[in-house]
Amino acid sequence: MSLLEQKKEKLKQELKQAVMQAGLAEEKEIPEILLEVPREKEHGDWATNLAMQLTKVARRNPREIAAKIVEHLDKEKNHIEKIEIAGPGFINFFLDRSFLVDVLDEIDRQKEKYGHSPAGKNEKVNVEFCSANPTGSLHLGHARGSAVGDALCNLLEAAGYDVTREYYINDAGNQIHMLALSLEARYLEQLGQPVSFPENGYRGQDIVDLAKELVEQEGDRLLKIDREERIQKLREYGKKRLLDKIREDLAQYRVKFDVWFSETSLYESGAVEETLEALKERGYTYEKDGALWLKSTEFGDDKDRVLIKKDGSYTYLTPDIAYHRNKFHRGFDRLINVWGADHHGYIARMKAALASLGYNPDQLEIVITQMVKLYQNGELVKMSKRTGKAVTLVDLMEEVGTDAARYFFVMRSPDTHLDFDMDLAVSKSNENPVYYVQYAHARMMSVFRQAEAKGITPSRDREDLKLLREEQEYDLLEKLGSFPGEIASSAVQLAPHKLVRYLYELASDFHRYYNAHRVISDDVNLSRARLALLQGIAQVIRNGLNLIAVDAPEQM
Repeated sequence: MSLLEQKKEKLKQELKQAVMQAGLAEEKEIPEILLEVPREKEHGDWATNLAMQLTKVARRNPREIAAKIVEHLDKEKNHIEKIEIAGPGFINFFLDRSFLVDVLDEIDRQKEKYGHSPAGKNEKVNVEFCSANPTGSLHLGHARGSAVGDALCNLLEAAGYDVTREYYINDAGNQIHMLALSLEARYLEQLGQPVSFPENGYRGQDIVDLAKELVEQEGDRLLKIDREERIQKLREYGKKRLLDKIREDLAQYRVKFDVWFSETSLYESGAVEETLEALKERGYTYEKDGALWLKSTEFGDDKDRVLIKKDGSYTYLTPDIAYHRNKFHRGFDRLINVWGADHHGYIARMKAALASLGYNPDQLEIVITQMVKLYQNGELVKMSKRTGKAVTLVDLMEEVGTDAARYFFVMRSPDTHLDFDMDLAVSKSNENPVYYVQYAHARMMSVFRQAEAKGITPSRDREDLKLLREEQEYDLLEKLGSFPGEIASSAVQLAPHKLVRYLYELASDFHRYYNAHRVISDDVNLSRARLALLQGIAQVIRNGLNLIAVDAPEQM
């Protein structure tokens, strides 16, 4: 529990004691006490509506109740400078903020672990994200989903959850068969053979490049084997090579996975058939028009869904249900999927399917990432300058760098459309948010180098730290103290953009402070105290950027 949380919990306990000492209520009658930060600074540091909550029990008007509570509170013991009763009975607390310097000791003690907490109680969480079909390069939608999913995993781990990062390989459906047909067509084309390209085939440069590789390795040997065998070889070759490329691109993007789960394994293990049997046994399937249907409308879906088509083939939904059932069988308490905008309509049917199997559908949470539009020179970019094809993740990293790509994709709520300004992303200006935050860190590193040259080091002495009395210094200390809470709330709300907003606000507060106050001055003790403050800010910015896998440079 962070310093601020400890202070808040202590004040809640003191409020409870004050209520009982004033004879306003017994302990069991006291509701949960809320302490919130008022919107307006003039209303104090914390405020509670406890007096209004107690009106029925105490049978008095809330302002009178508030006065009785205040009368029995020890202000000095709770680091309270003054208390005001406002409006219908709000109690506003103005803290003696000198205690906030203790935050610097907490940061110095925990260093890169500062901000982490056991809030998640080691709950087992499976986060599945990216999961692009191995039929071509990762595009901008995958880039956004990967950045959001990876940052979310980092946040959940920091908040005390046991996280498994998972990539689902769609390697058993028609798309992989079409990959093999497309690769065959390009292979034949390279050998000068007459070819009719599949109507719905994959026309990306990746397939052409793979065909050239095959000709170099195999020559025309694949022309001389049975076509069915050739298609199978091309299927496996194409899938492996494209998956390898996806792994390489994601590694460059600083994204890692613990599990690469193959759809094919669901069929090989019998999990798909077992899942269908389980649904039948529970009475949630029926036959109609030669197909097998799931009674998904009984669990909130807008219509029932086909599981097995009349030709005997499975729909996409069927193995997906088996896959989610498999996750629960592996012992996960909670499933989080990061899906693209085109999957929005899939949520209700998947939750209905899990409910049909007896699971709590609320154990599955979906984060939808909306579409990305890329702009350069004020114009919409659709094609890569390098290849003349659709812009890929690799293209974007080459243009703006990994840091900017990751930061920009995470800085907005994933359920909002994103206009990605490439010119802004590479600009070295305060208008570029990633540059602005990174520059704050680099600026502090420069100050430390200047101080070291003068033989001045950050102080850990409490008497020195008490020299931090400026309002901006207290605001910065309070901001640092709220960092663990920001991580926890961002994790609980599945909202990594909240952490990014916090980092931007912290950087803004630092830049304003630095422009208004000299850190290194003739007052050595004050200089040492201010260096300690900057040391804490720099550590928190590093920790926060690390959670979104963005570098904290020492100079820019």
